[in-house]
Amino acid sequence: MVFARVTSFGVNGLAGYAVTVEADISGGLPQTTIVGLPDSAVKESSERVRSAAKNLGFPWPGSRLTINLAPADVRKTGPVYDLPVLLGLLAAEGQLPLPGAERAFLGELGLDGSLRPVTGVLPMALAAAQNGVRELFVPAENATEAAVAENLTVYPARTAKEVVNHLLGQGALSPARPDGYDEAGEWLGPDFCDVHGQAEARRALEVAAAGGHNALLIGPPGTGKSMLAKRLPGILPPLGYEEALETTAVYSVAGLLPGGSGLLRQRPFRNPHHSVSAVALAGGGSTPRPGEVSLAHNGVLFLDELPEFNREALEVMRQPMEDGQITVSRVHGSAVFPCKFMLVAAMNPCKCGYFGHPKHPCTCTPSAIDQYRQRISGPLLDRIDLHIDVAPVEYDDLAAAHGGEGSAAIRARVTAARQRQQARYTALGLDAVRCNAQLPSGRLRAVCQMAPAAEKMLRGAFERMGYSARAYDRILRVARTIADLDGAETIGAAHLSEALQYRSLDRKYWYDK
Repeated sequence: MVFARVTSFGVNGLAGYAVTVEADISGGLPQTTIVGLPDSAVKESSERVRSAAKNLGFPWPGSRLTINLAPADVRKTGPVYDLPVLLGLLAAEGQLPLPGAERAFLGELGLDGSLRPVTGVLPMALAAAQNGVRELFVPAENATEAAVAENLTVYPARTAKEVVNHLLGQGALSPARPDGYDEAGEWLGPDFCDVHGQAEARRALEVAAAGGHNALLIGPPGTGKSMLAKRLPGILPPLGYEEALETTAVYSVAGLLPGGSGLLRQRPFRNPHHSVSAVALAGGGSTPRPGEVSLAHNGVLFLDELPEFNREALEVMRQPMEDGQITVSRVHGSAVFPCKFMLVAAMNPCKCGYFGHPKHPCTCTPSAIDQYRQRISGPLLDRIDLHIDVAPVEYDDLAAAHGGEGSAAIRARVTAARQRQQARYTALGLDAVRCNAQLPSGRLRAVCQMAPAAEKMLRGAFERMGYSARAYDRILRVARTIADLDGAETIGAAHLSEALQYRSLDRKYWYDK
């Protein structure tokens, strides 16, 4: 036999797709050609495969070799095709039986024939299961990740020799065992019991967590804004299985998944420095890769010192915050990444940080204060649901022997509120909506039923403050969350009053000049 086909997979964005590796041995001078729109890493595969074959004791064909990666109109990236290329050449030369379409292979080869881990294995494994593949051979470090895919037997291997021996029946590999997913994972990060005082800010973050709302913490330096934000993941409900699958796929493609790990169990918390570029936030590269907004999917994106961020970088988040996904387009193609994240930002009220401080005088001029605040655009501010005033902590609170309520108790209330939301949206056929912040505007009025007193209050506030239509929708969503925390079916005046309170920073810092 001088021709063979081996099944492999690639990944575009978070979508895996089948790749057929065709190997042909023909007469002519010794030469290896790889076609099928390969990038540099794929083109270099021939040298890695040649050295690996020699060091494993396999004879290398002394004639013309042609490797085609189909479909030929999709760009192939990375070293993931090393193993299938080697197996295809061995099968074409008759040293190995054809593996068959029900078997697929992934892996980078070392020069000694060892298998090294590759990125994006989870999306490729899910695509393999959907394409009828029954056995997937991967590097050992990727096995736990790949075993998440259902109806797929995953074989971990440390060298290409182990894969060849398995196919020849000379030494069977043991299948990887799926790593069972437990949604009731214990939070091991910082706890809210470390926070002294700040009862209002703690309550506001509980509301934000219960509804998945964006929040802005604003106050003088040293009031605990960053400390509060870093404890927010600890009160979010545990990752559900589908959420864990989506989040793990993003980290797999980005190459940030720890070696040997299965599904992620903790919600991500991303904290980029204010020097981050717009591309790093949104995603990009010659081959599109997820940015910070996607790495925070199903978790928290924390932007400390918000006005210090590049204006272009901040504005690039506006569309992803609304749509829950971002399309990254480059010369070699485009990719869609999910980005349903909670934006939590922190900032000082002015450049010196002490505007409005009860004891420390502000040294900024009025024009300097205006210039500092204008670094944040009105449309971006409009997309932040809760504006939280973080006041200086009193001495008695700091000197207390114990802090406030712990994260576990708050998390229980947040989880109960989320469960009410999921039950409501499942009954309405809105399975994609997981929290109030994701509720489409078209269904808002039906879900956010208000008592007459609450409706009268909202009308008066809207007329006085001149809120935008977007702000109106977000106030309703926050009020719905507060009612869910209270176990109420109808939004009452007290619920709406608290929701309106979280928009007061518009007036205090941006509209009072």
